This record gives sequence, C-alpha cells and structure tokens, in this order.
Amino acid sequence: MLRAVADGVLIHTSVFCQSNAVVVRGQAGAMLIDPGIRDEELACLARDLSDSGQTVVVGFSTHPHWDHLLWDGRFGSVPRYGTARCAAASREWLSDAQWKTGIAPMLPPDIADEIPLDLLGLITALPAGSARIPWDGPEVRVIEHRAHASGHAALLIEERGVLVAGDMLSDVLVPMLDGGAADPIEDYLVALQLLEGTADNAAVVIPGHGSVADAAQIRSRIEQDRAYVHALRDDAAPSDSRIGPSAAFDWVPGVHARQWEQLSQRRVRRGAVG
Repeated sequence: MLRAVADGVLIHTSVFCQSNAVVVRGQAGAMLIDPGIRDEELACLARDLSDSGQTVVVGFSTHPHWDHLLWDGRFGSVPRYGTARCAAASREWLSDAQWKTGIAPMLPPDIADEIPLDLLGLITALPAGSARIPWDGPEVRVIEHRAHASGHAALLIEERGVLVAGDMLSDVLVPMLDGGAADPIEDYLVALQLLEGTADNAAVVIPGHGSVADAAQIRSRIEQDRAYVHALRDDAAPSDSRIGPSAAFDWVPGVHARQWEQLSQRRVRRGAVG
C-alpha cells in the first residue's frame, strides 16, 4: 500500500528486502521510481495509483540491477529513464538472447516465479548533459556517481525536501561496493560526499531498501556508511549493527565477508605487482 513520506511523495515497500518504490506526483501525472518487486505488489501499486486518480507519465531506474529495472504493463508505455551508463548496461545485458537464463541465479528462489521480467530493463538514457529529469512535475535533480554500480543516480526533489538515494544510506544493508570498479572504495567515498552536499536540502531520505530517514538521521546514515567503507579501506573490522547479531537480514554479514575478502585479494595483487 502506498504511504506518504512527504508532500506529493509516496512509497510502496516490498516484502523483499524492504525495497522501496517511489511515486512523485506531478501536474499531469506521476513519476515512478524503481517499482518492484513481486507481481502482486506491482498490481497493488497500479491499483493504488489508479484509485487515487494518478497516471504514470514517466519512470526512472536508479541503477542497472534487476530489482531496480522492473516494470509492469499496468503502469503504461511511458518513457523510463536512467543515466546513460545505466541504459547502456541494461542494453548490453538484454542483448544476450539468454539473458533470462543468466538472471535466474540472481533472483531469490522463493519468489523467482512471482517476479515479472518481460518489461525488465527497457531503459532510455537521459538526454546528454541532463542534470534534471524531463517531465511536468517538481524539478528532480539527477546526482550521478559510481558507487554500488556504474550509472547509479540519486534524485533530489528539492521542492519536496526529498532525496531518493537508490542503493545507499540504508539502515538494513551495508554499503555494497561495485567489485568490478577500478577503485570501488574511492567511488563510494566520492558518492557519499555528493550526497552529503544535498543533506541541507533534504528533510527525508528514501533508500532503495530499508526505512525512510528523517532530517535528524540523514547525516548519521552518511557517517555510518562512511565509517563502514573506511573500515574496509583500512582492513579493519567494522562496528556496524547491520552485520551484527541484530542484523535485519541474516545474509548481510556474508555480503560483508565477501567484500572484505575481495578487497584483501586486491591488496595482495597490488603488493605483488609493486
């Protein structure tokens, strides 16, 4: 069910990984950001929009991971934007005739049959040089960075005091680095600095997964993520409740362990080359 988190901004939270779909009301219709996850949840979202008299006029995917590339025909055939890098990554993925077979291991097995894939990833790149999403609604500023995935973007709706953070600033997930990047640590720290620069203009932060943060929590979430990334950089054990005994998801400590191991291997390789 849709619930308001700011004036004209609503979210629908999936049972999968506390994933947040975001609706922004405009003059002629609504923007829909990262809708998901299961078919019945997308159907519920479509009904809620219809019942409130809202038509979807534009979509946006914050980054090119399957759970942020979903769509449903009930939302209509409208422009679905992403950054140029997001759109390119999605096109490359879909160019493989066997992409559905390739994506299968990424899907949670208990709900894999409930995830609609037919319209996944049909993303249009924002016009070159765009810093705003073209639509008839409140100005939405695009903050592109390379943390978590190439082509990732946060969205600042300054008029509504809302930052849509994509897969960052979560209270349930630790920062998940892009393991294929040349310098994933630096990419993440730069992205956090960019988001920190928006903090004075946001009263609400909506993460891709987890609970909404209010103005009093925004900087603490940034600092929590920064402390975690610093610990990875310094090969130190982080003190972070998201991977401790009270972790919201029991698989997150495993994500942390894999990241730590991958970064340790990078350090070994660099030492061997040096």
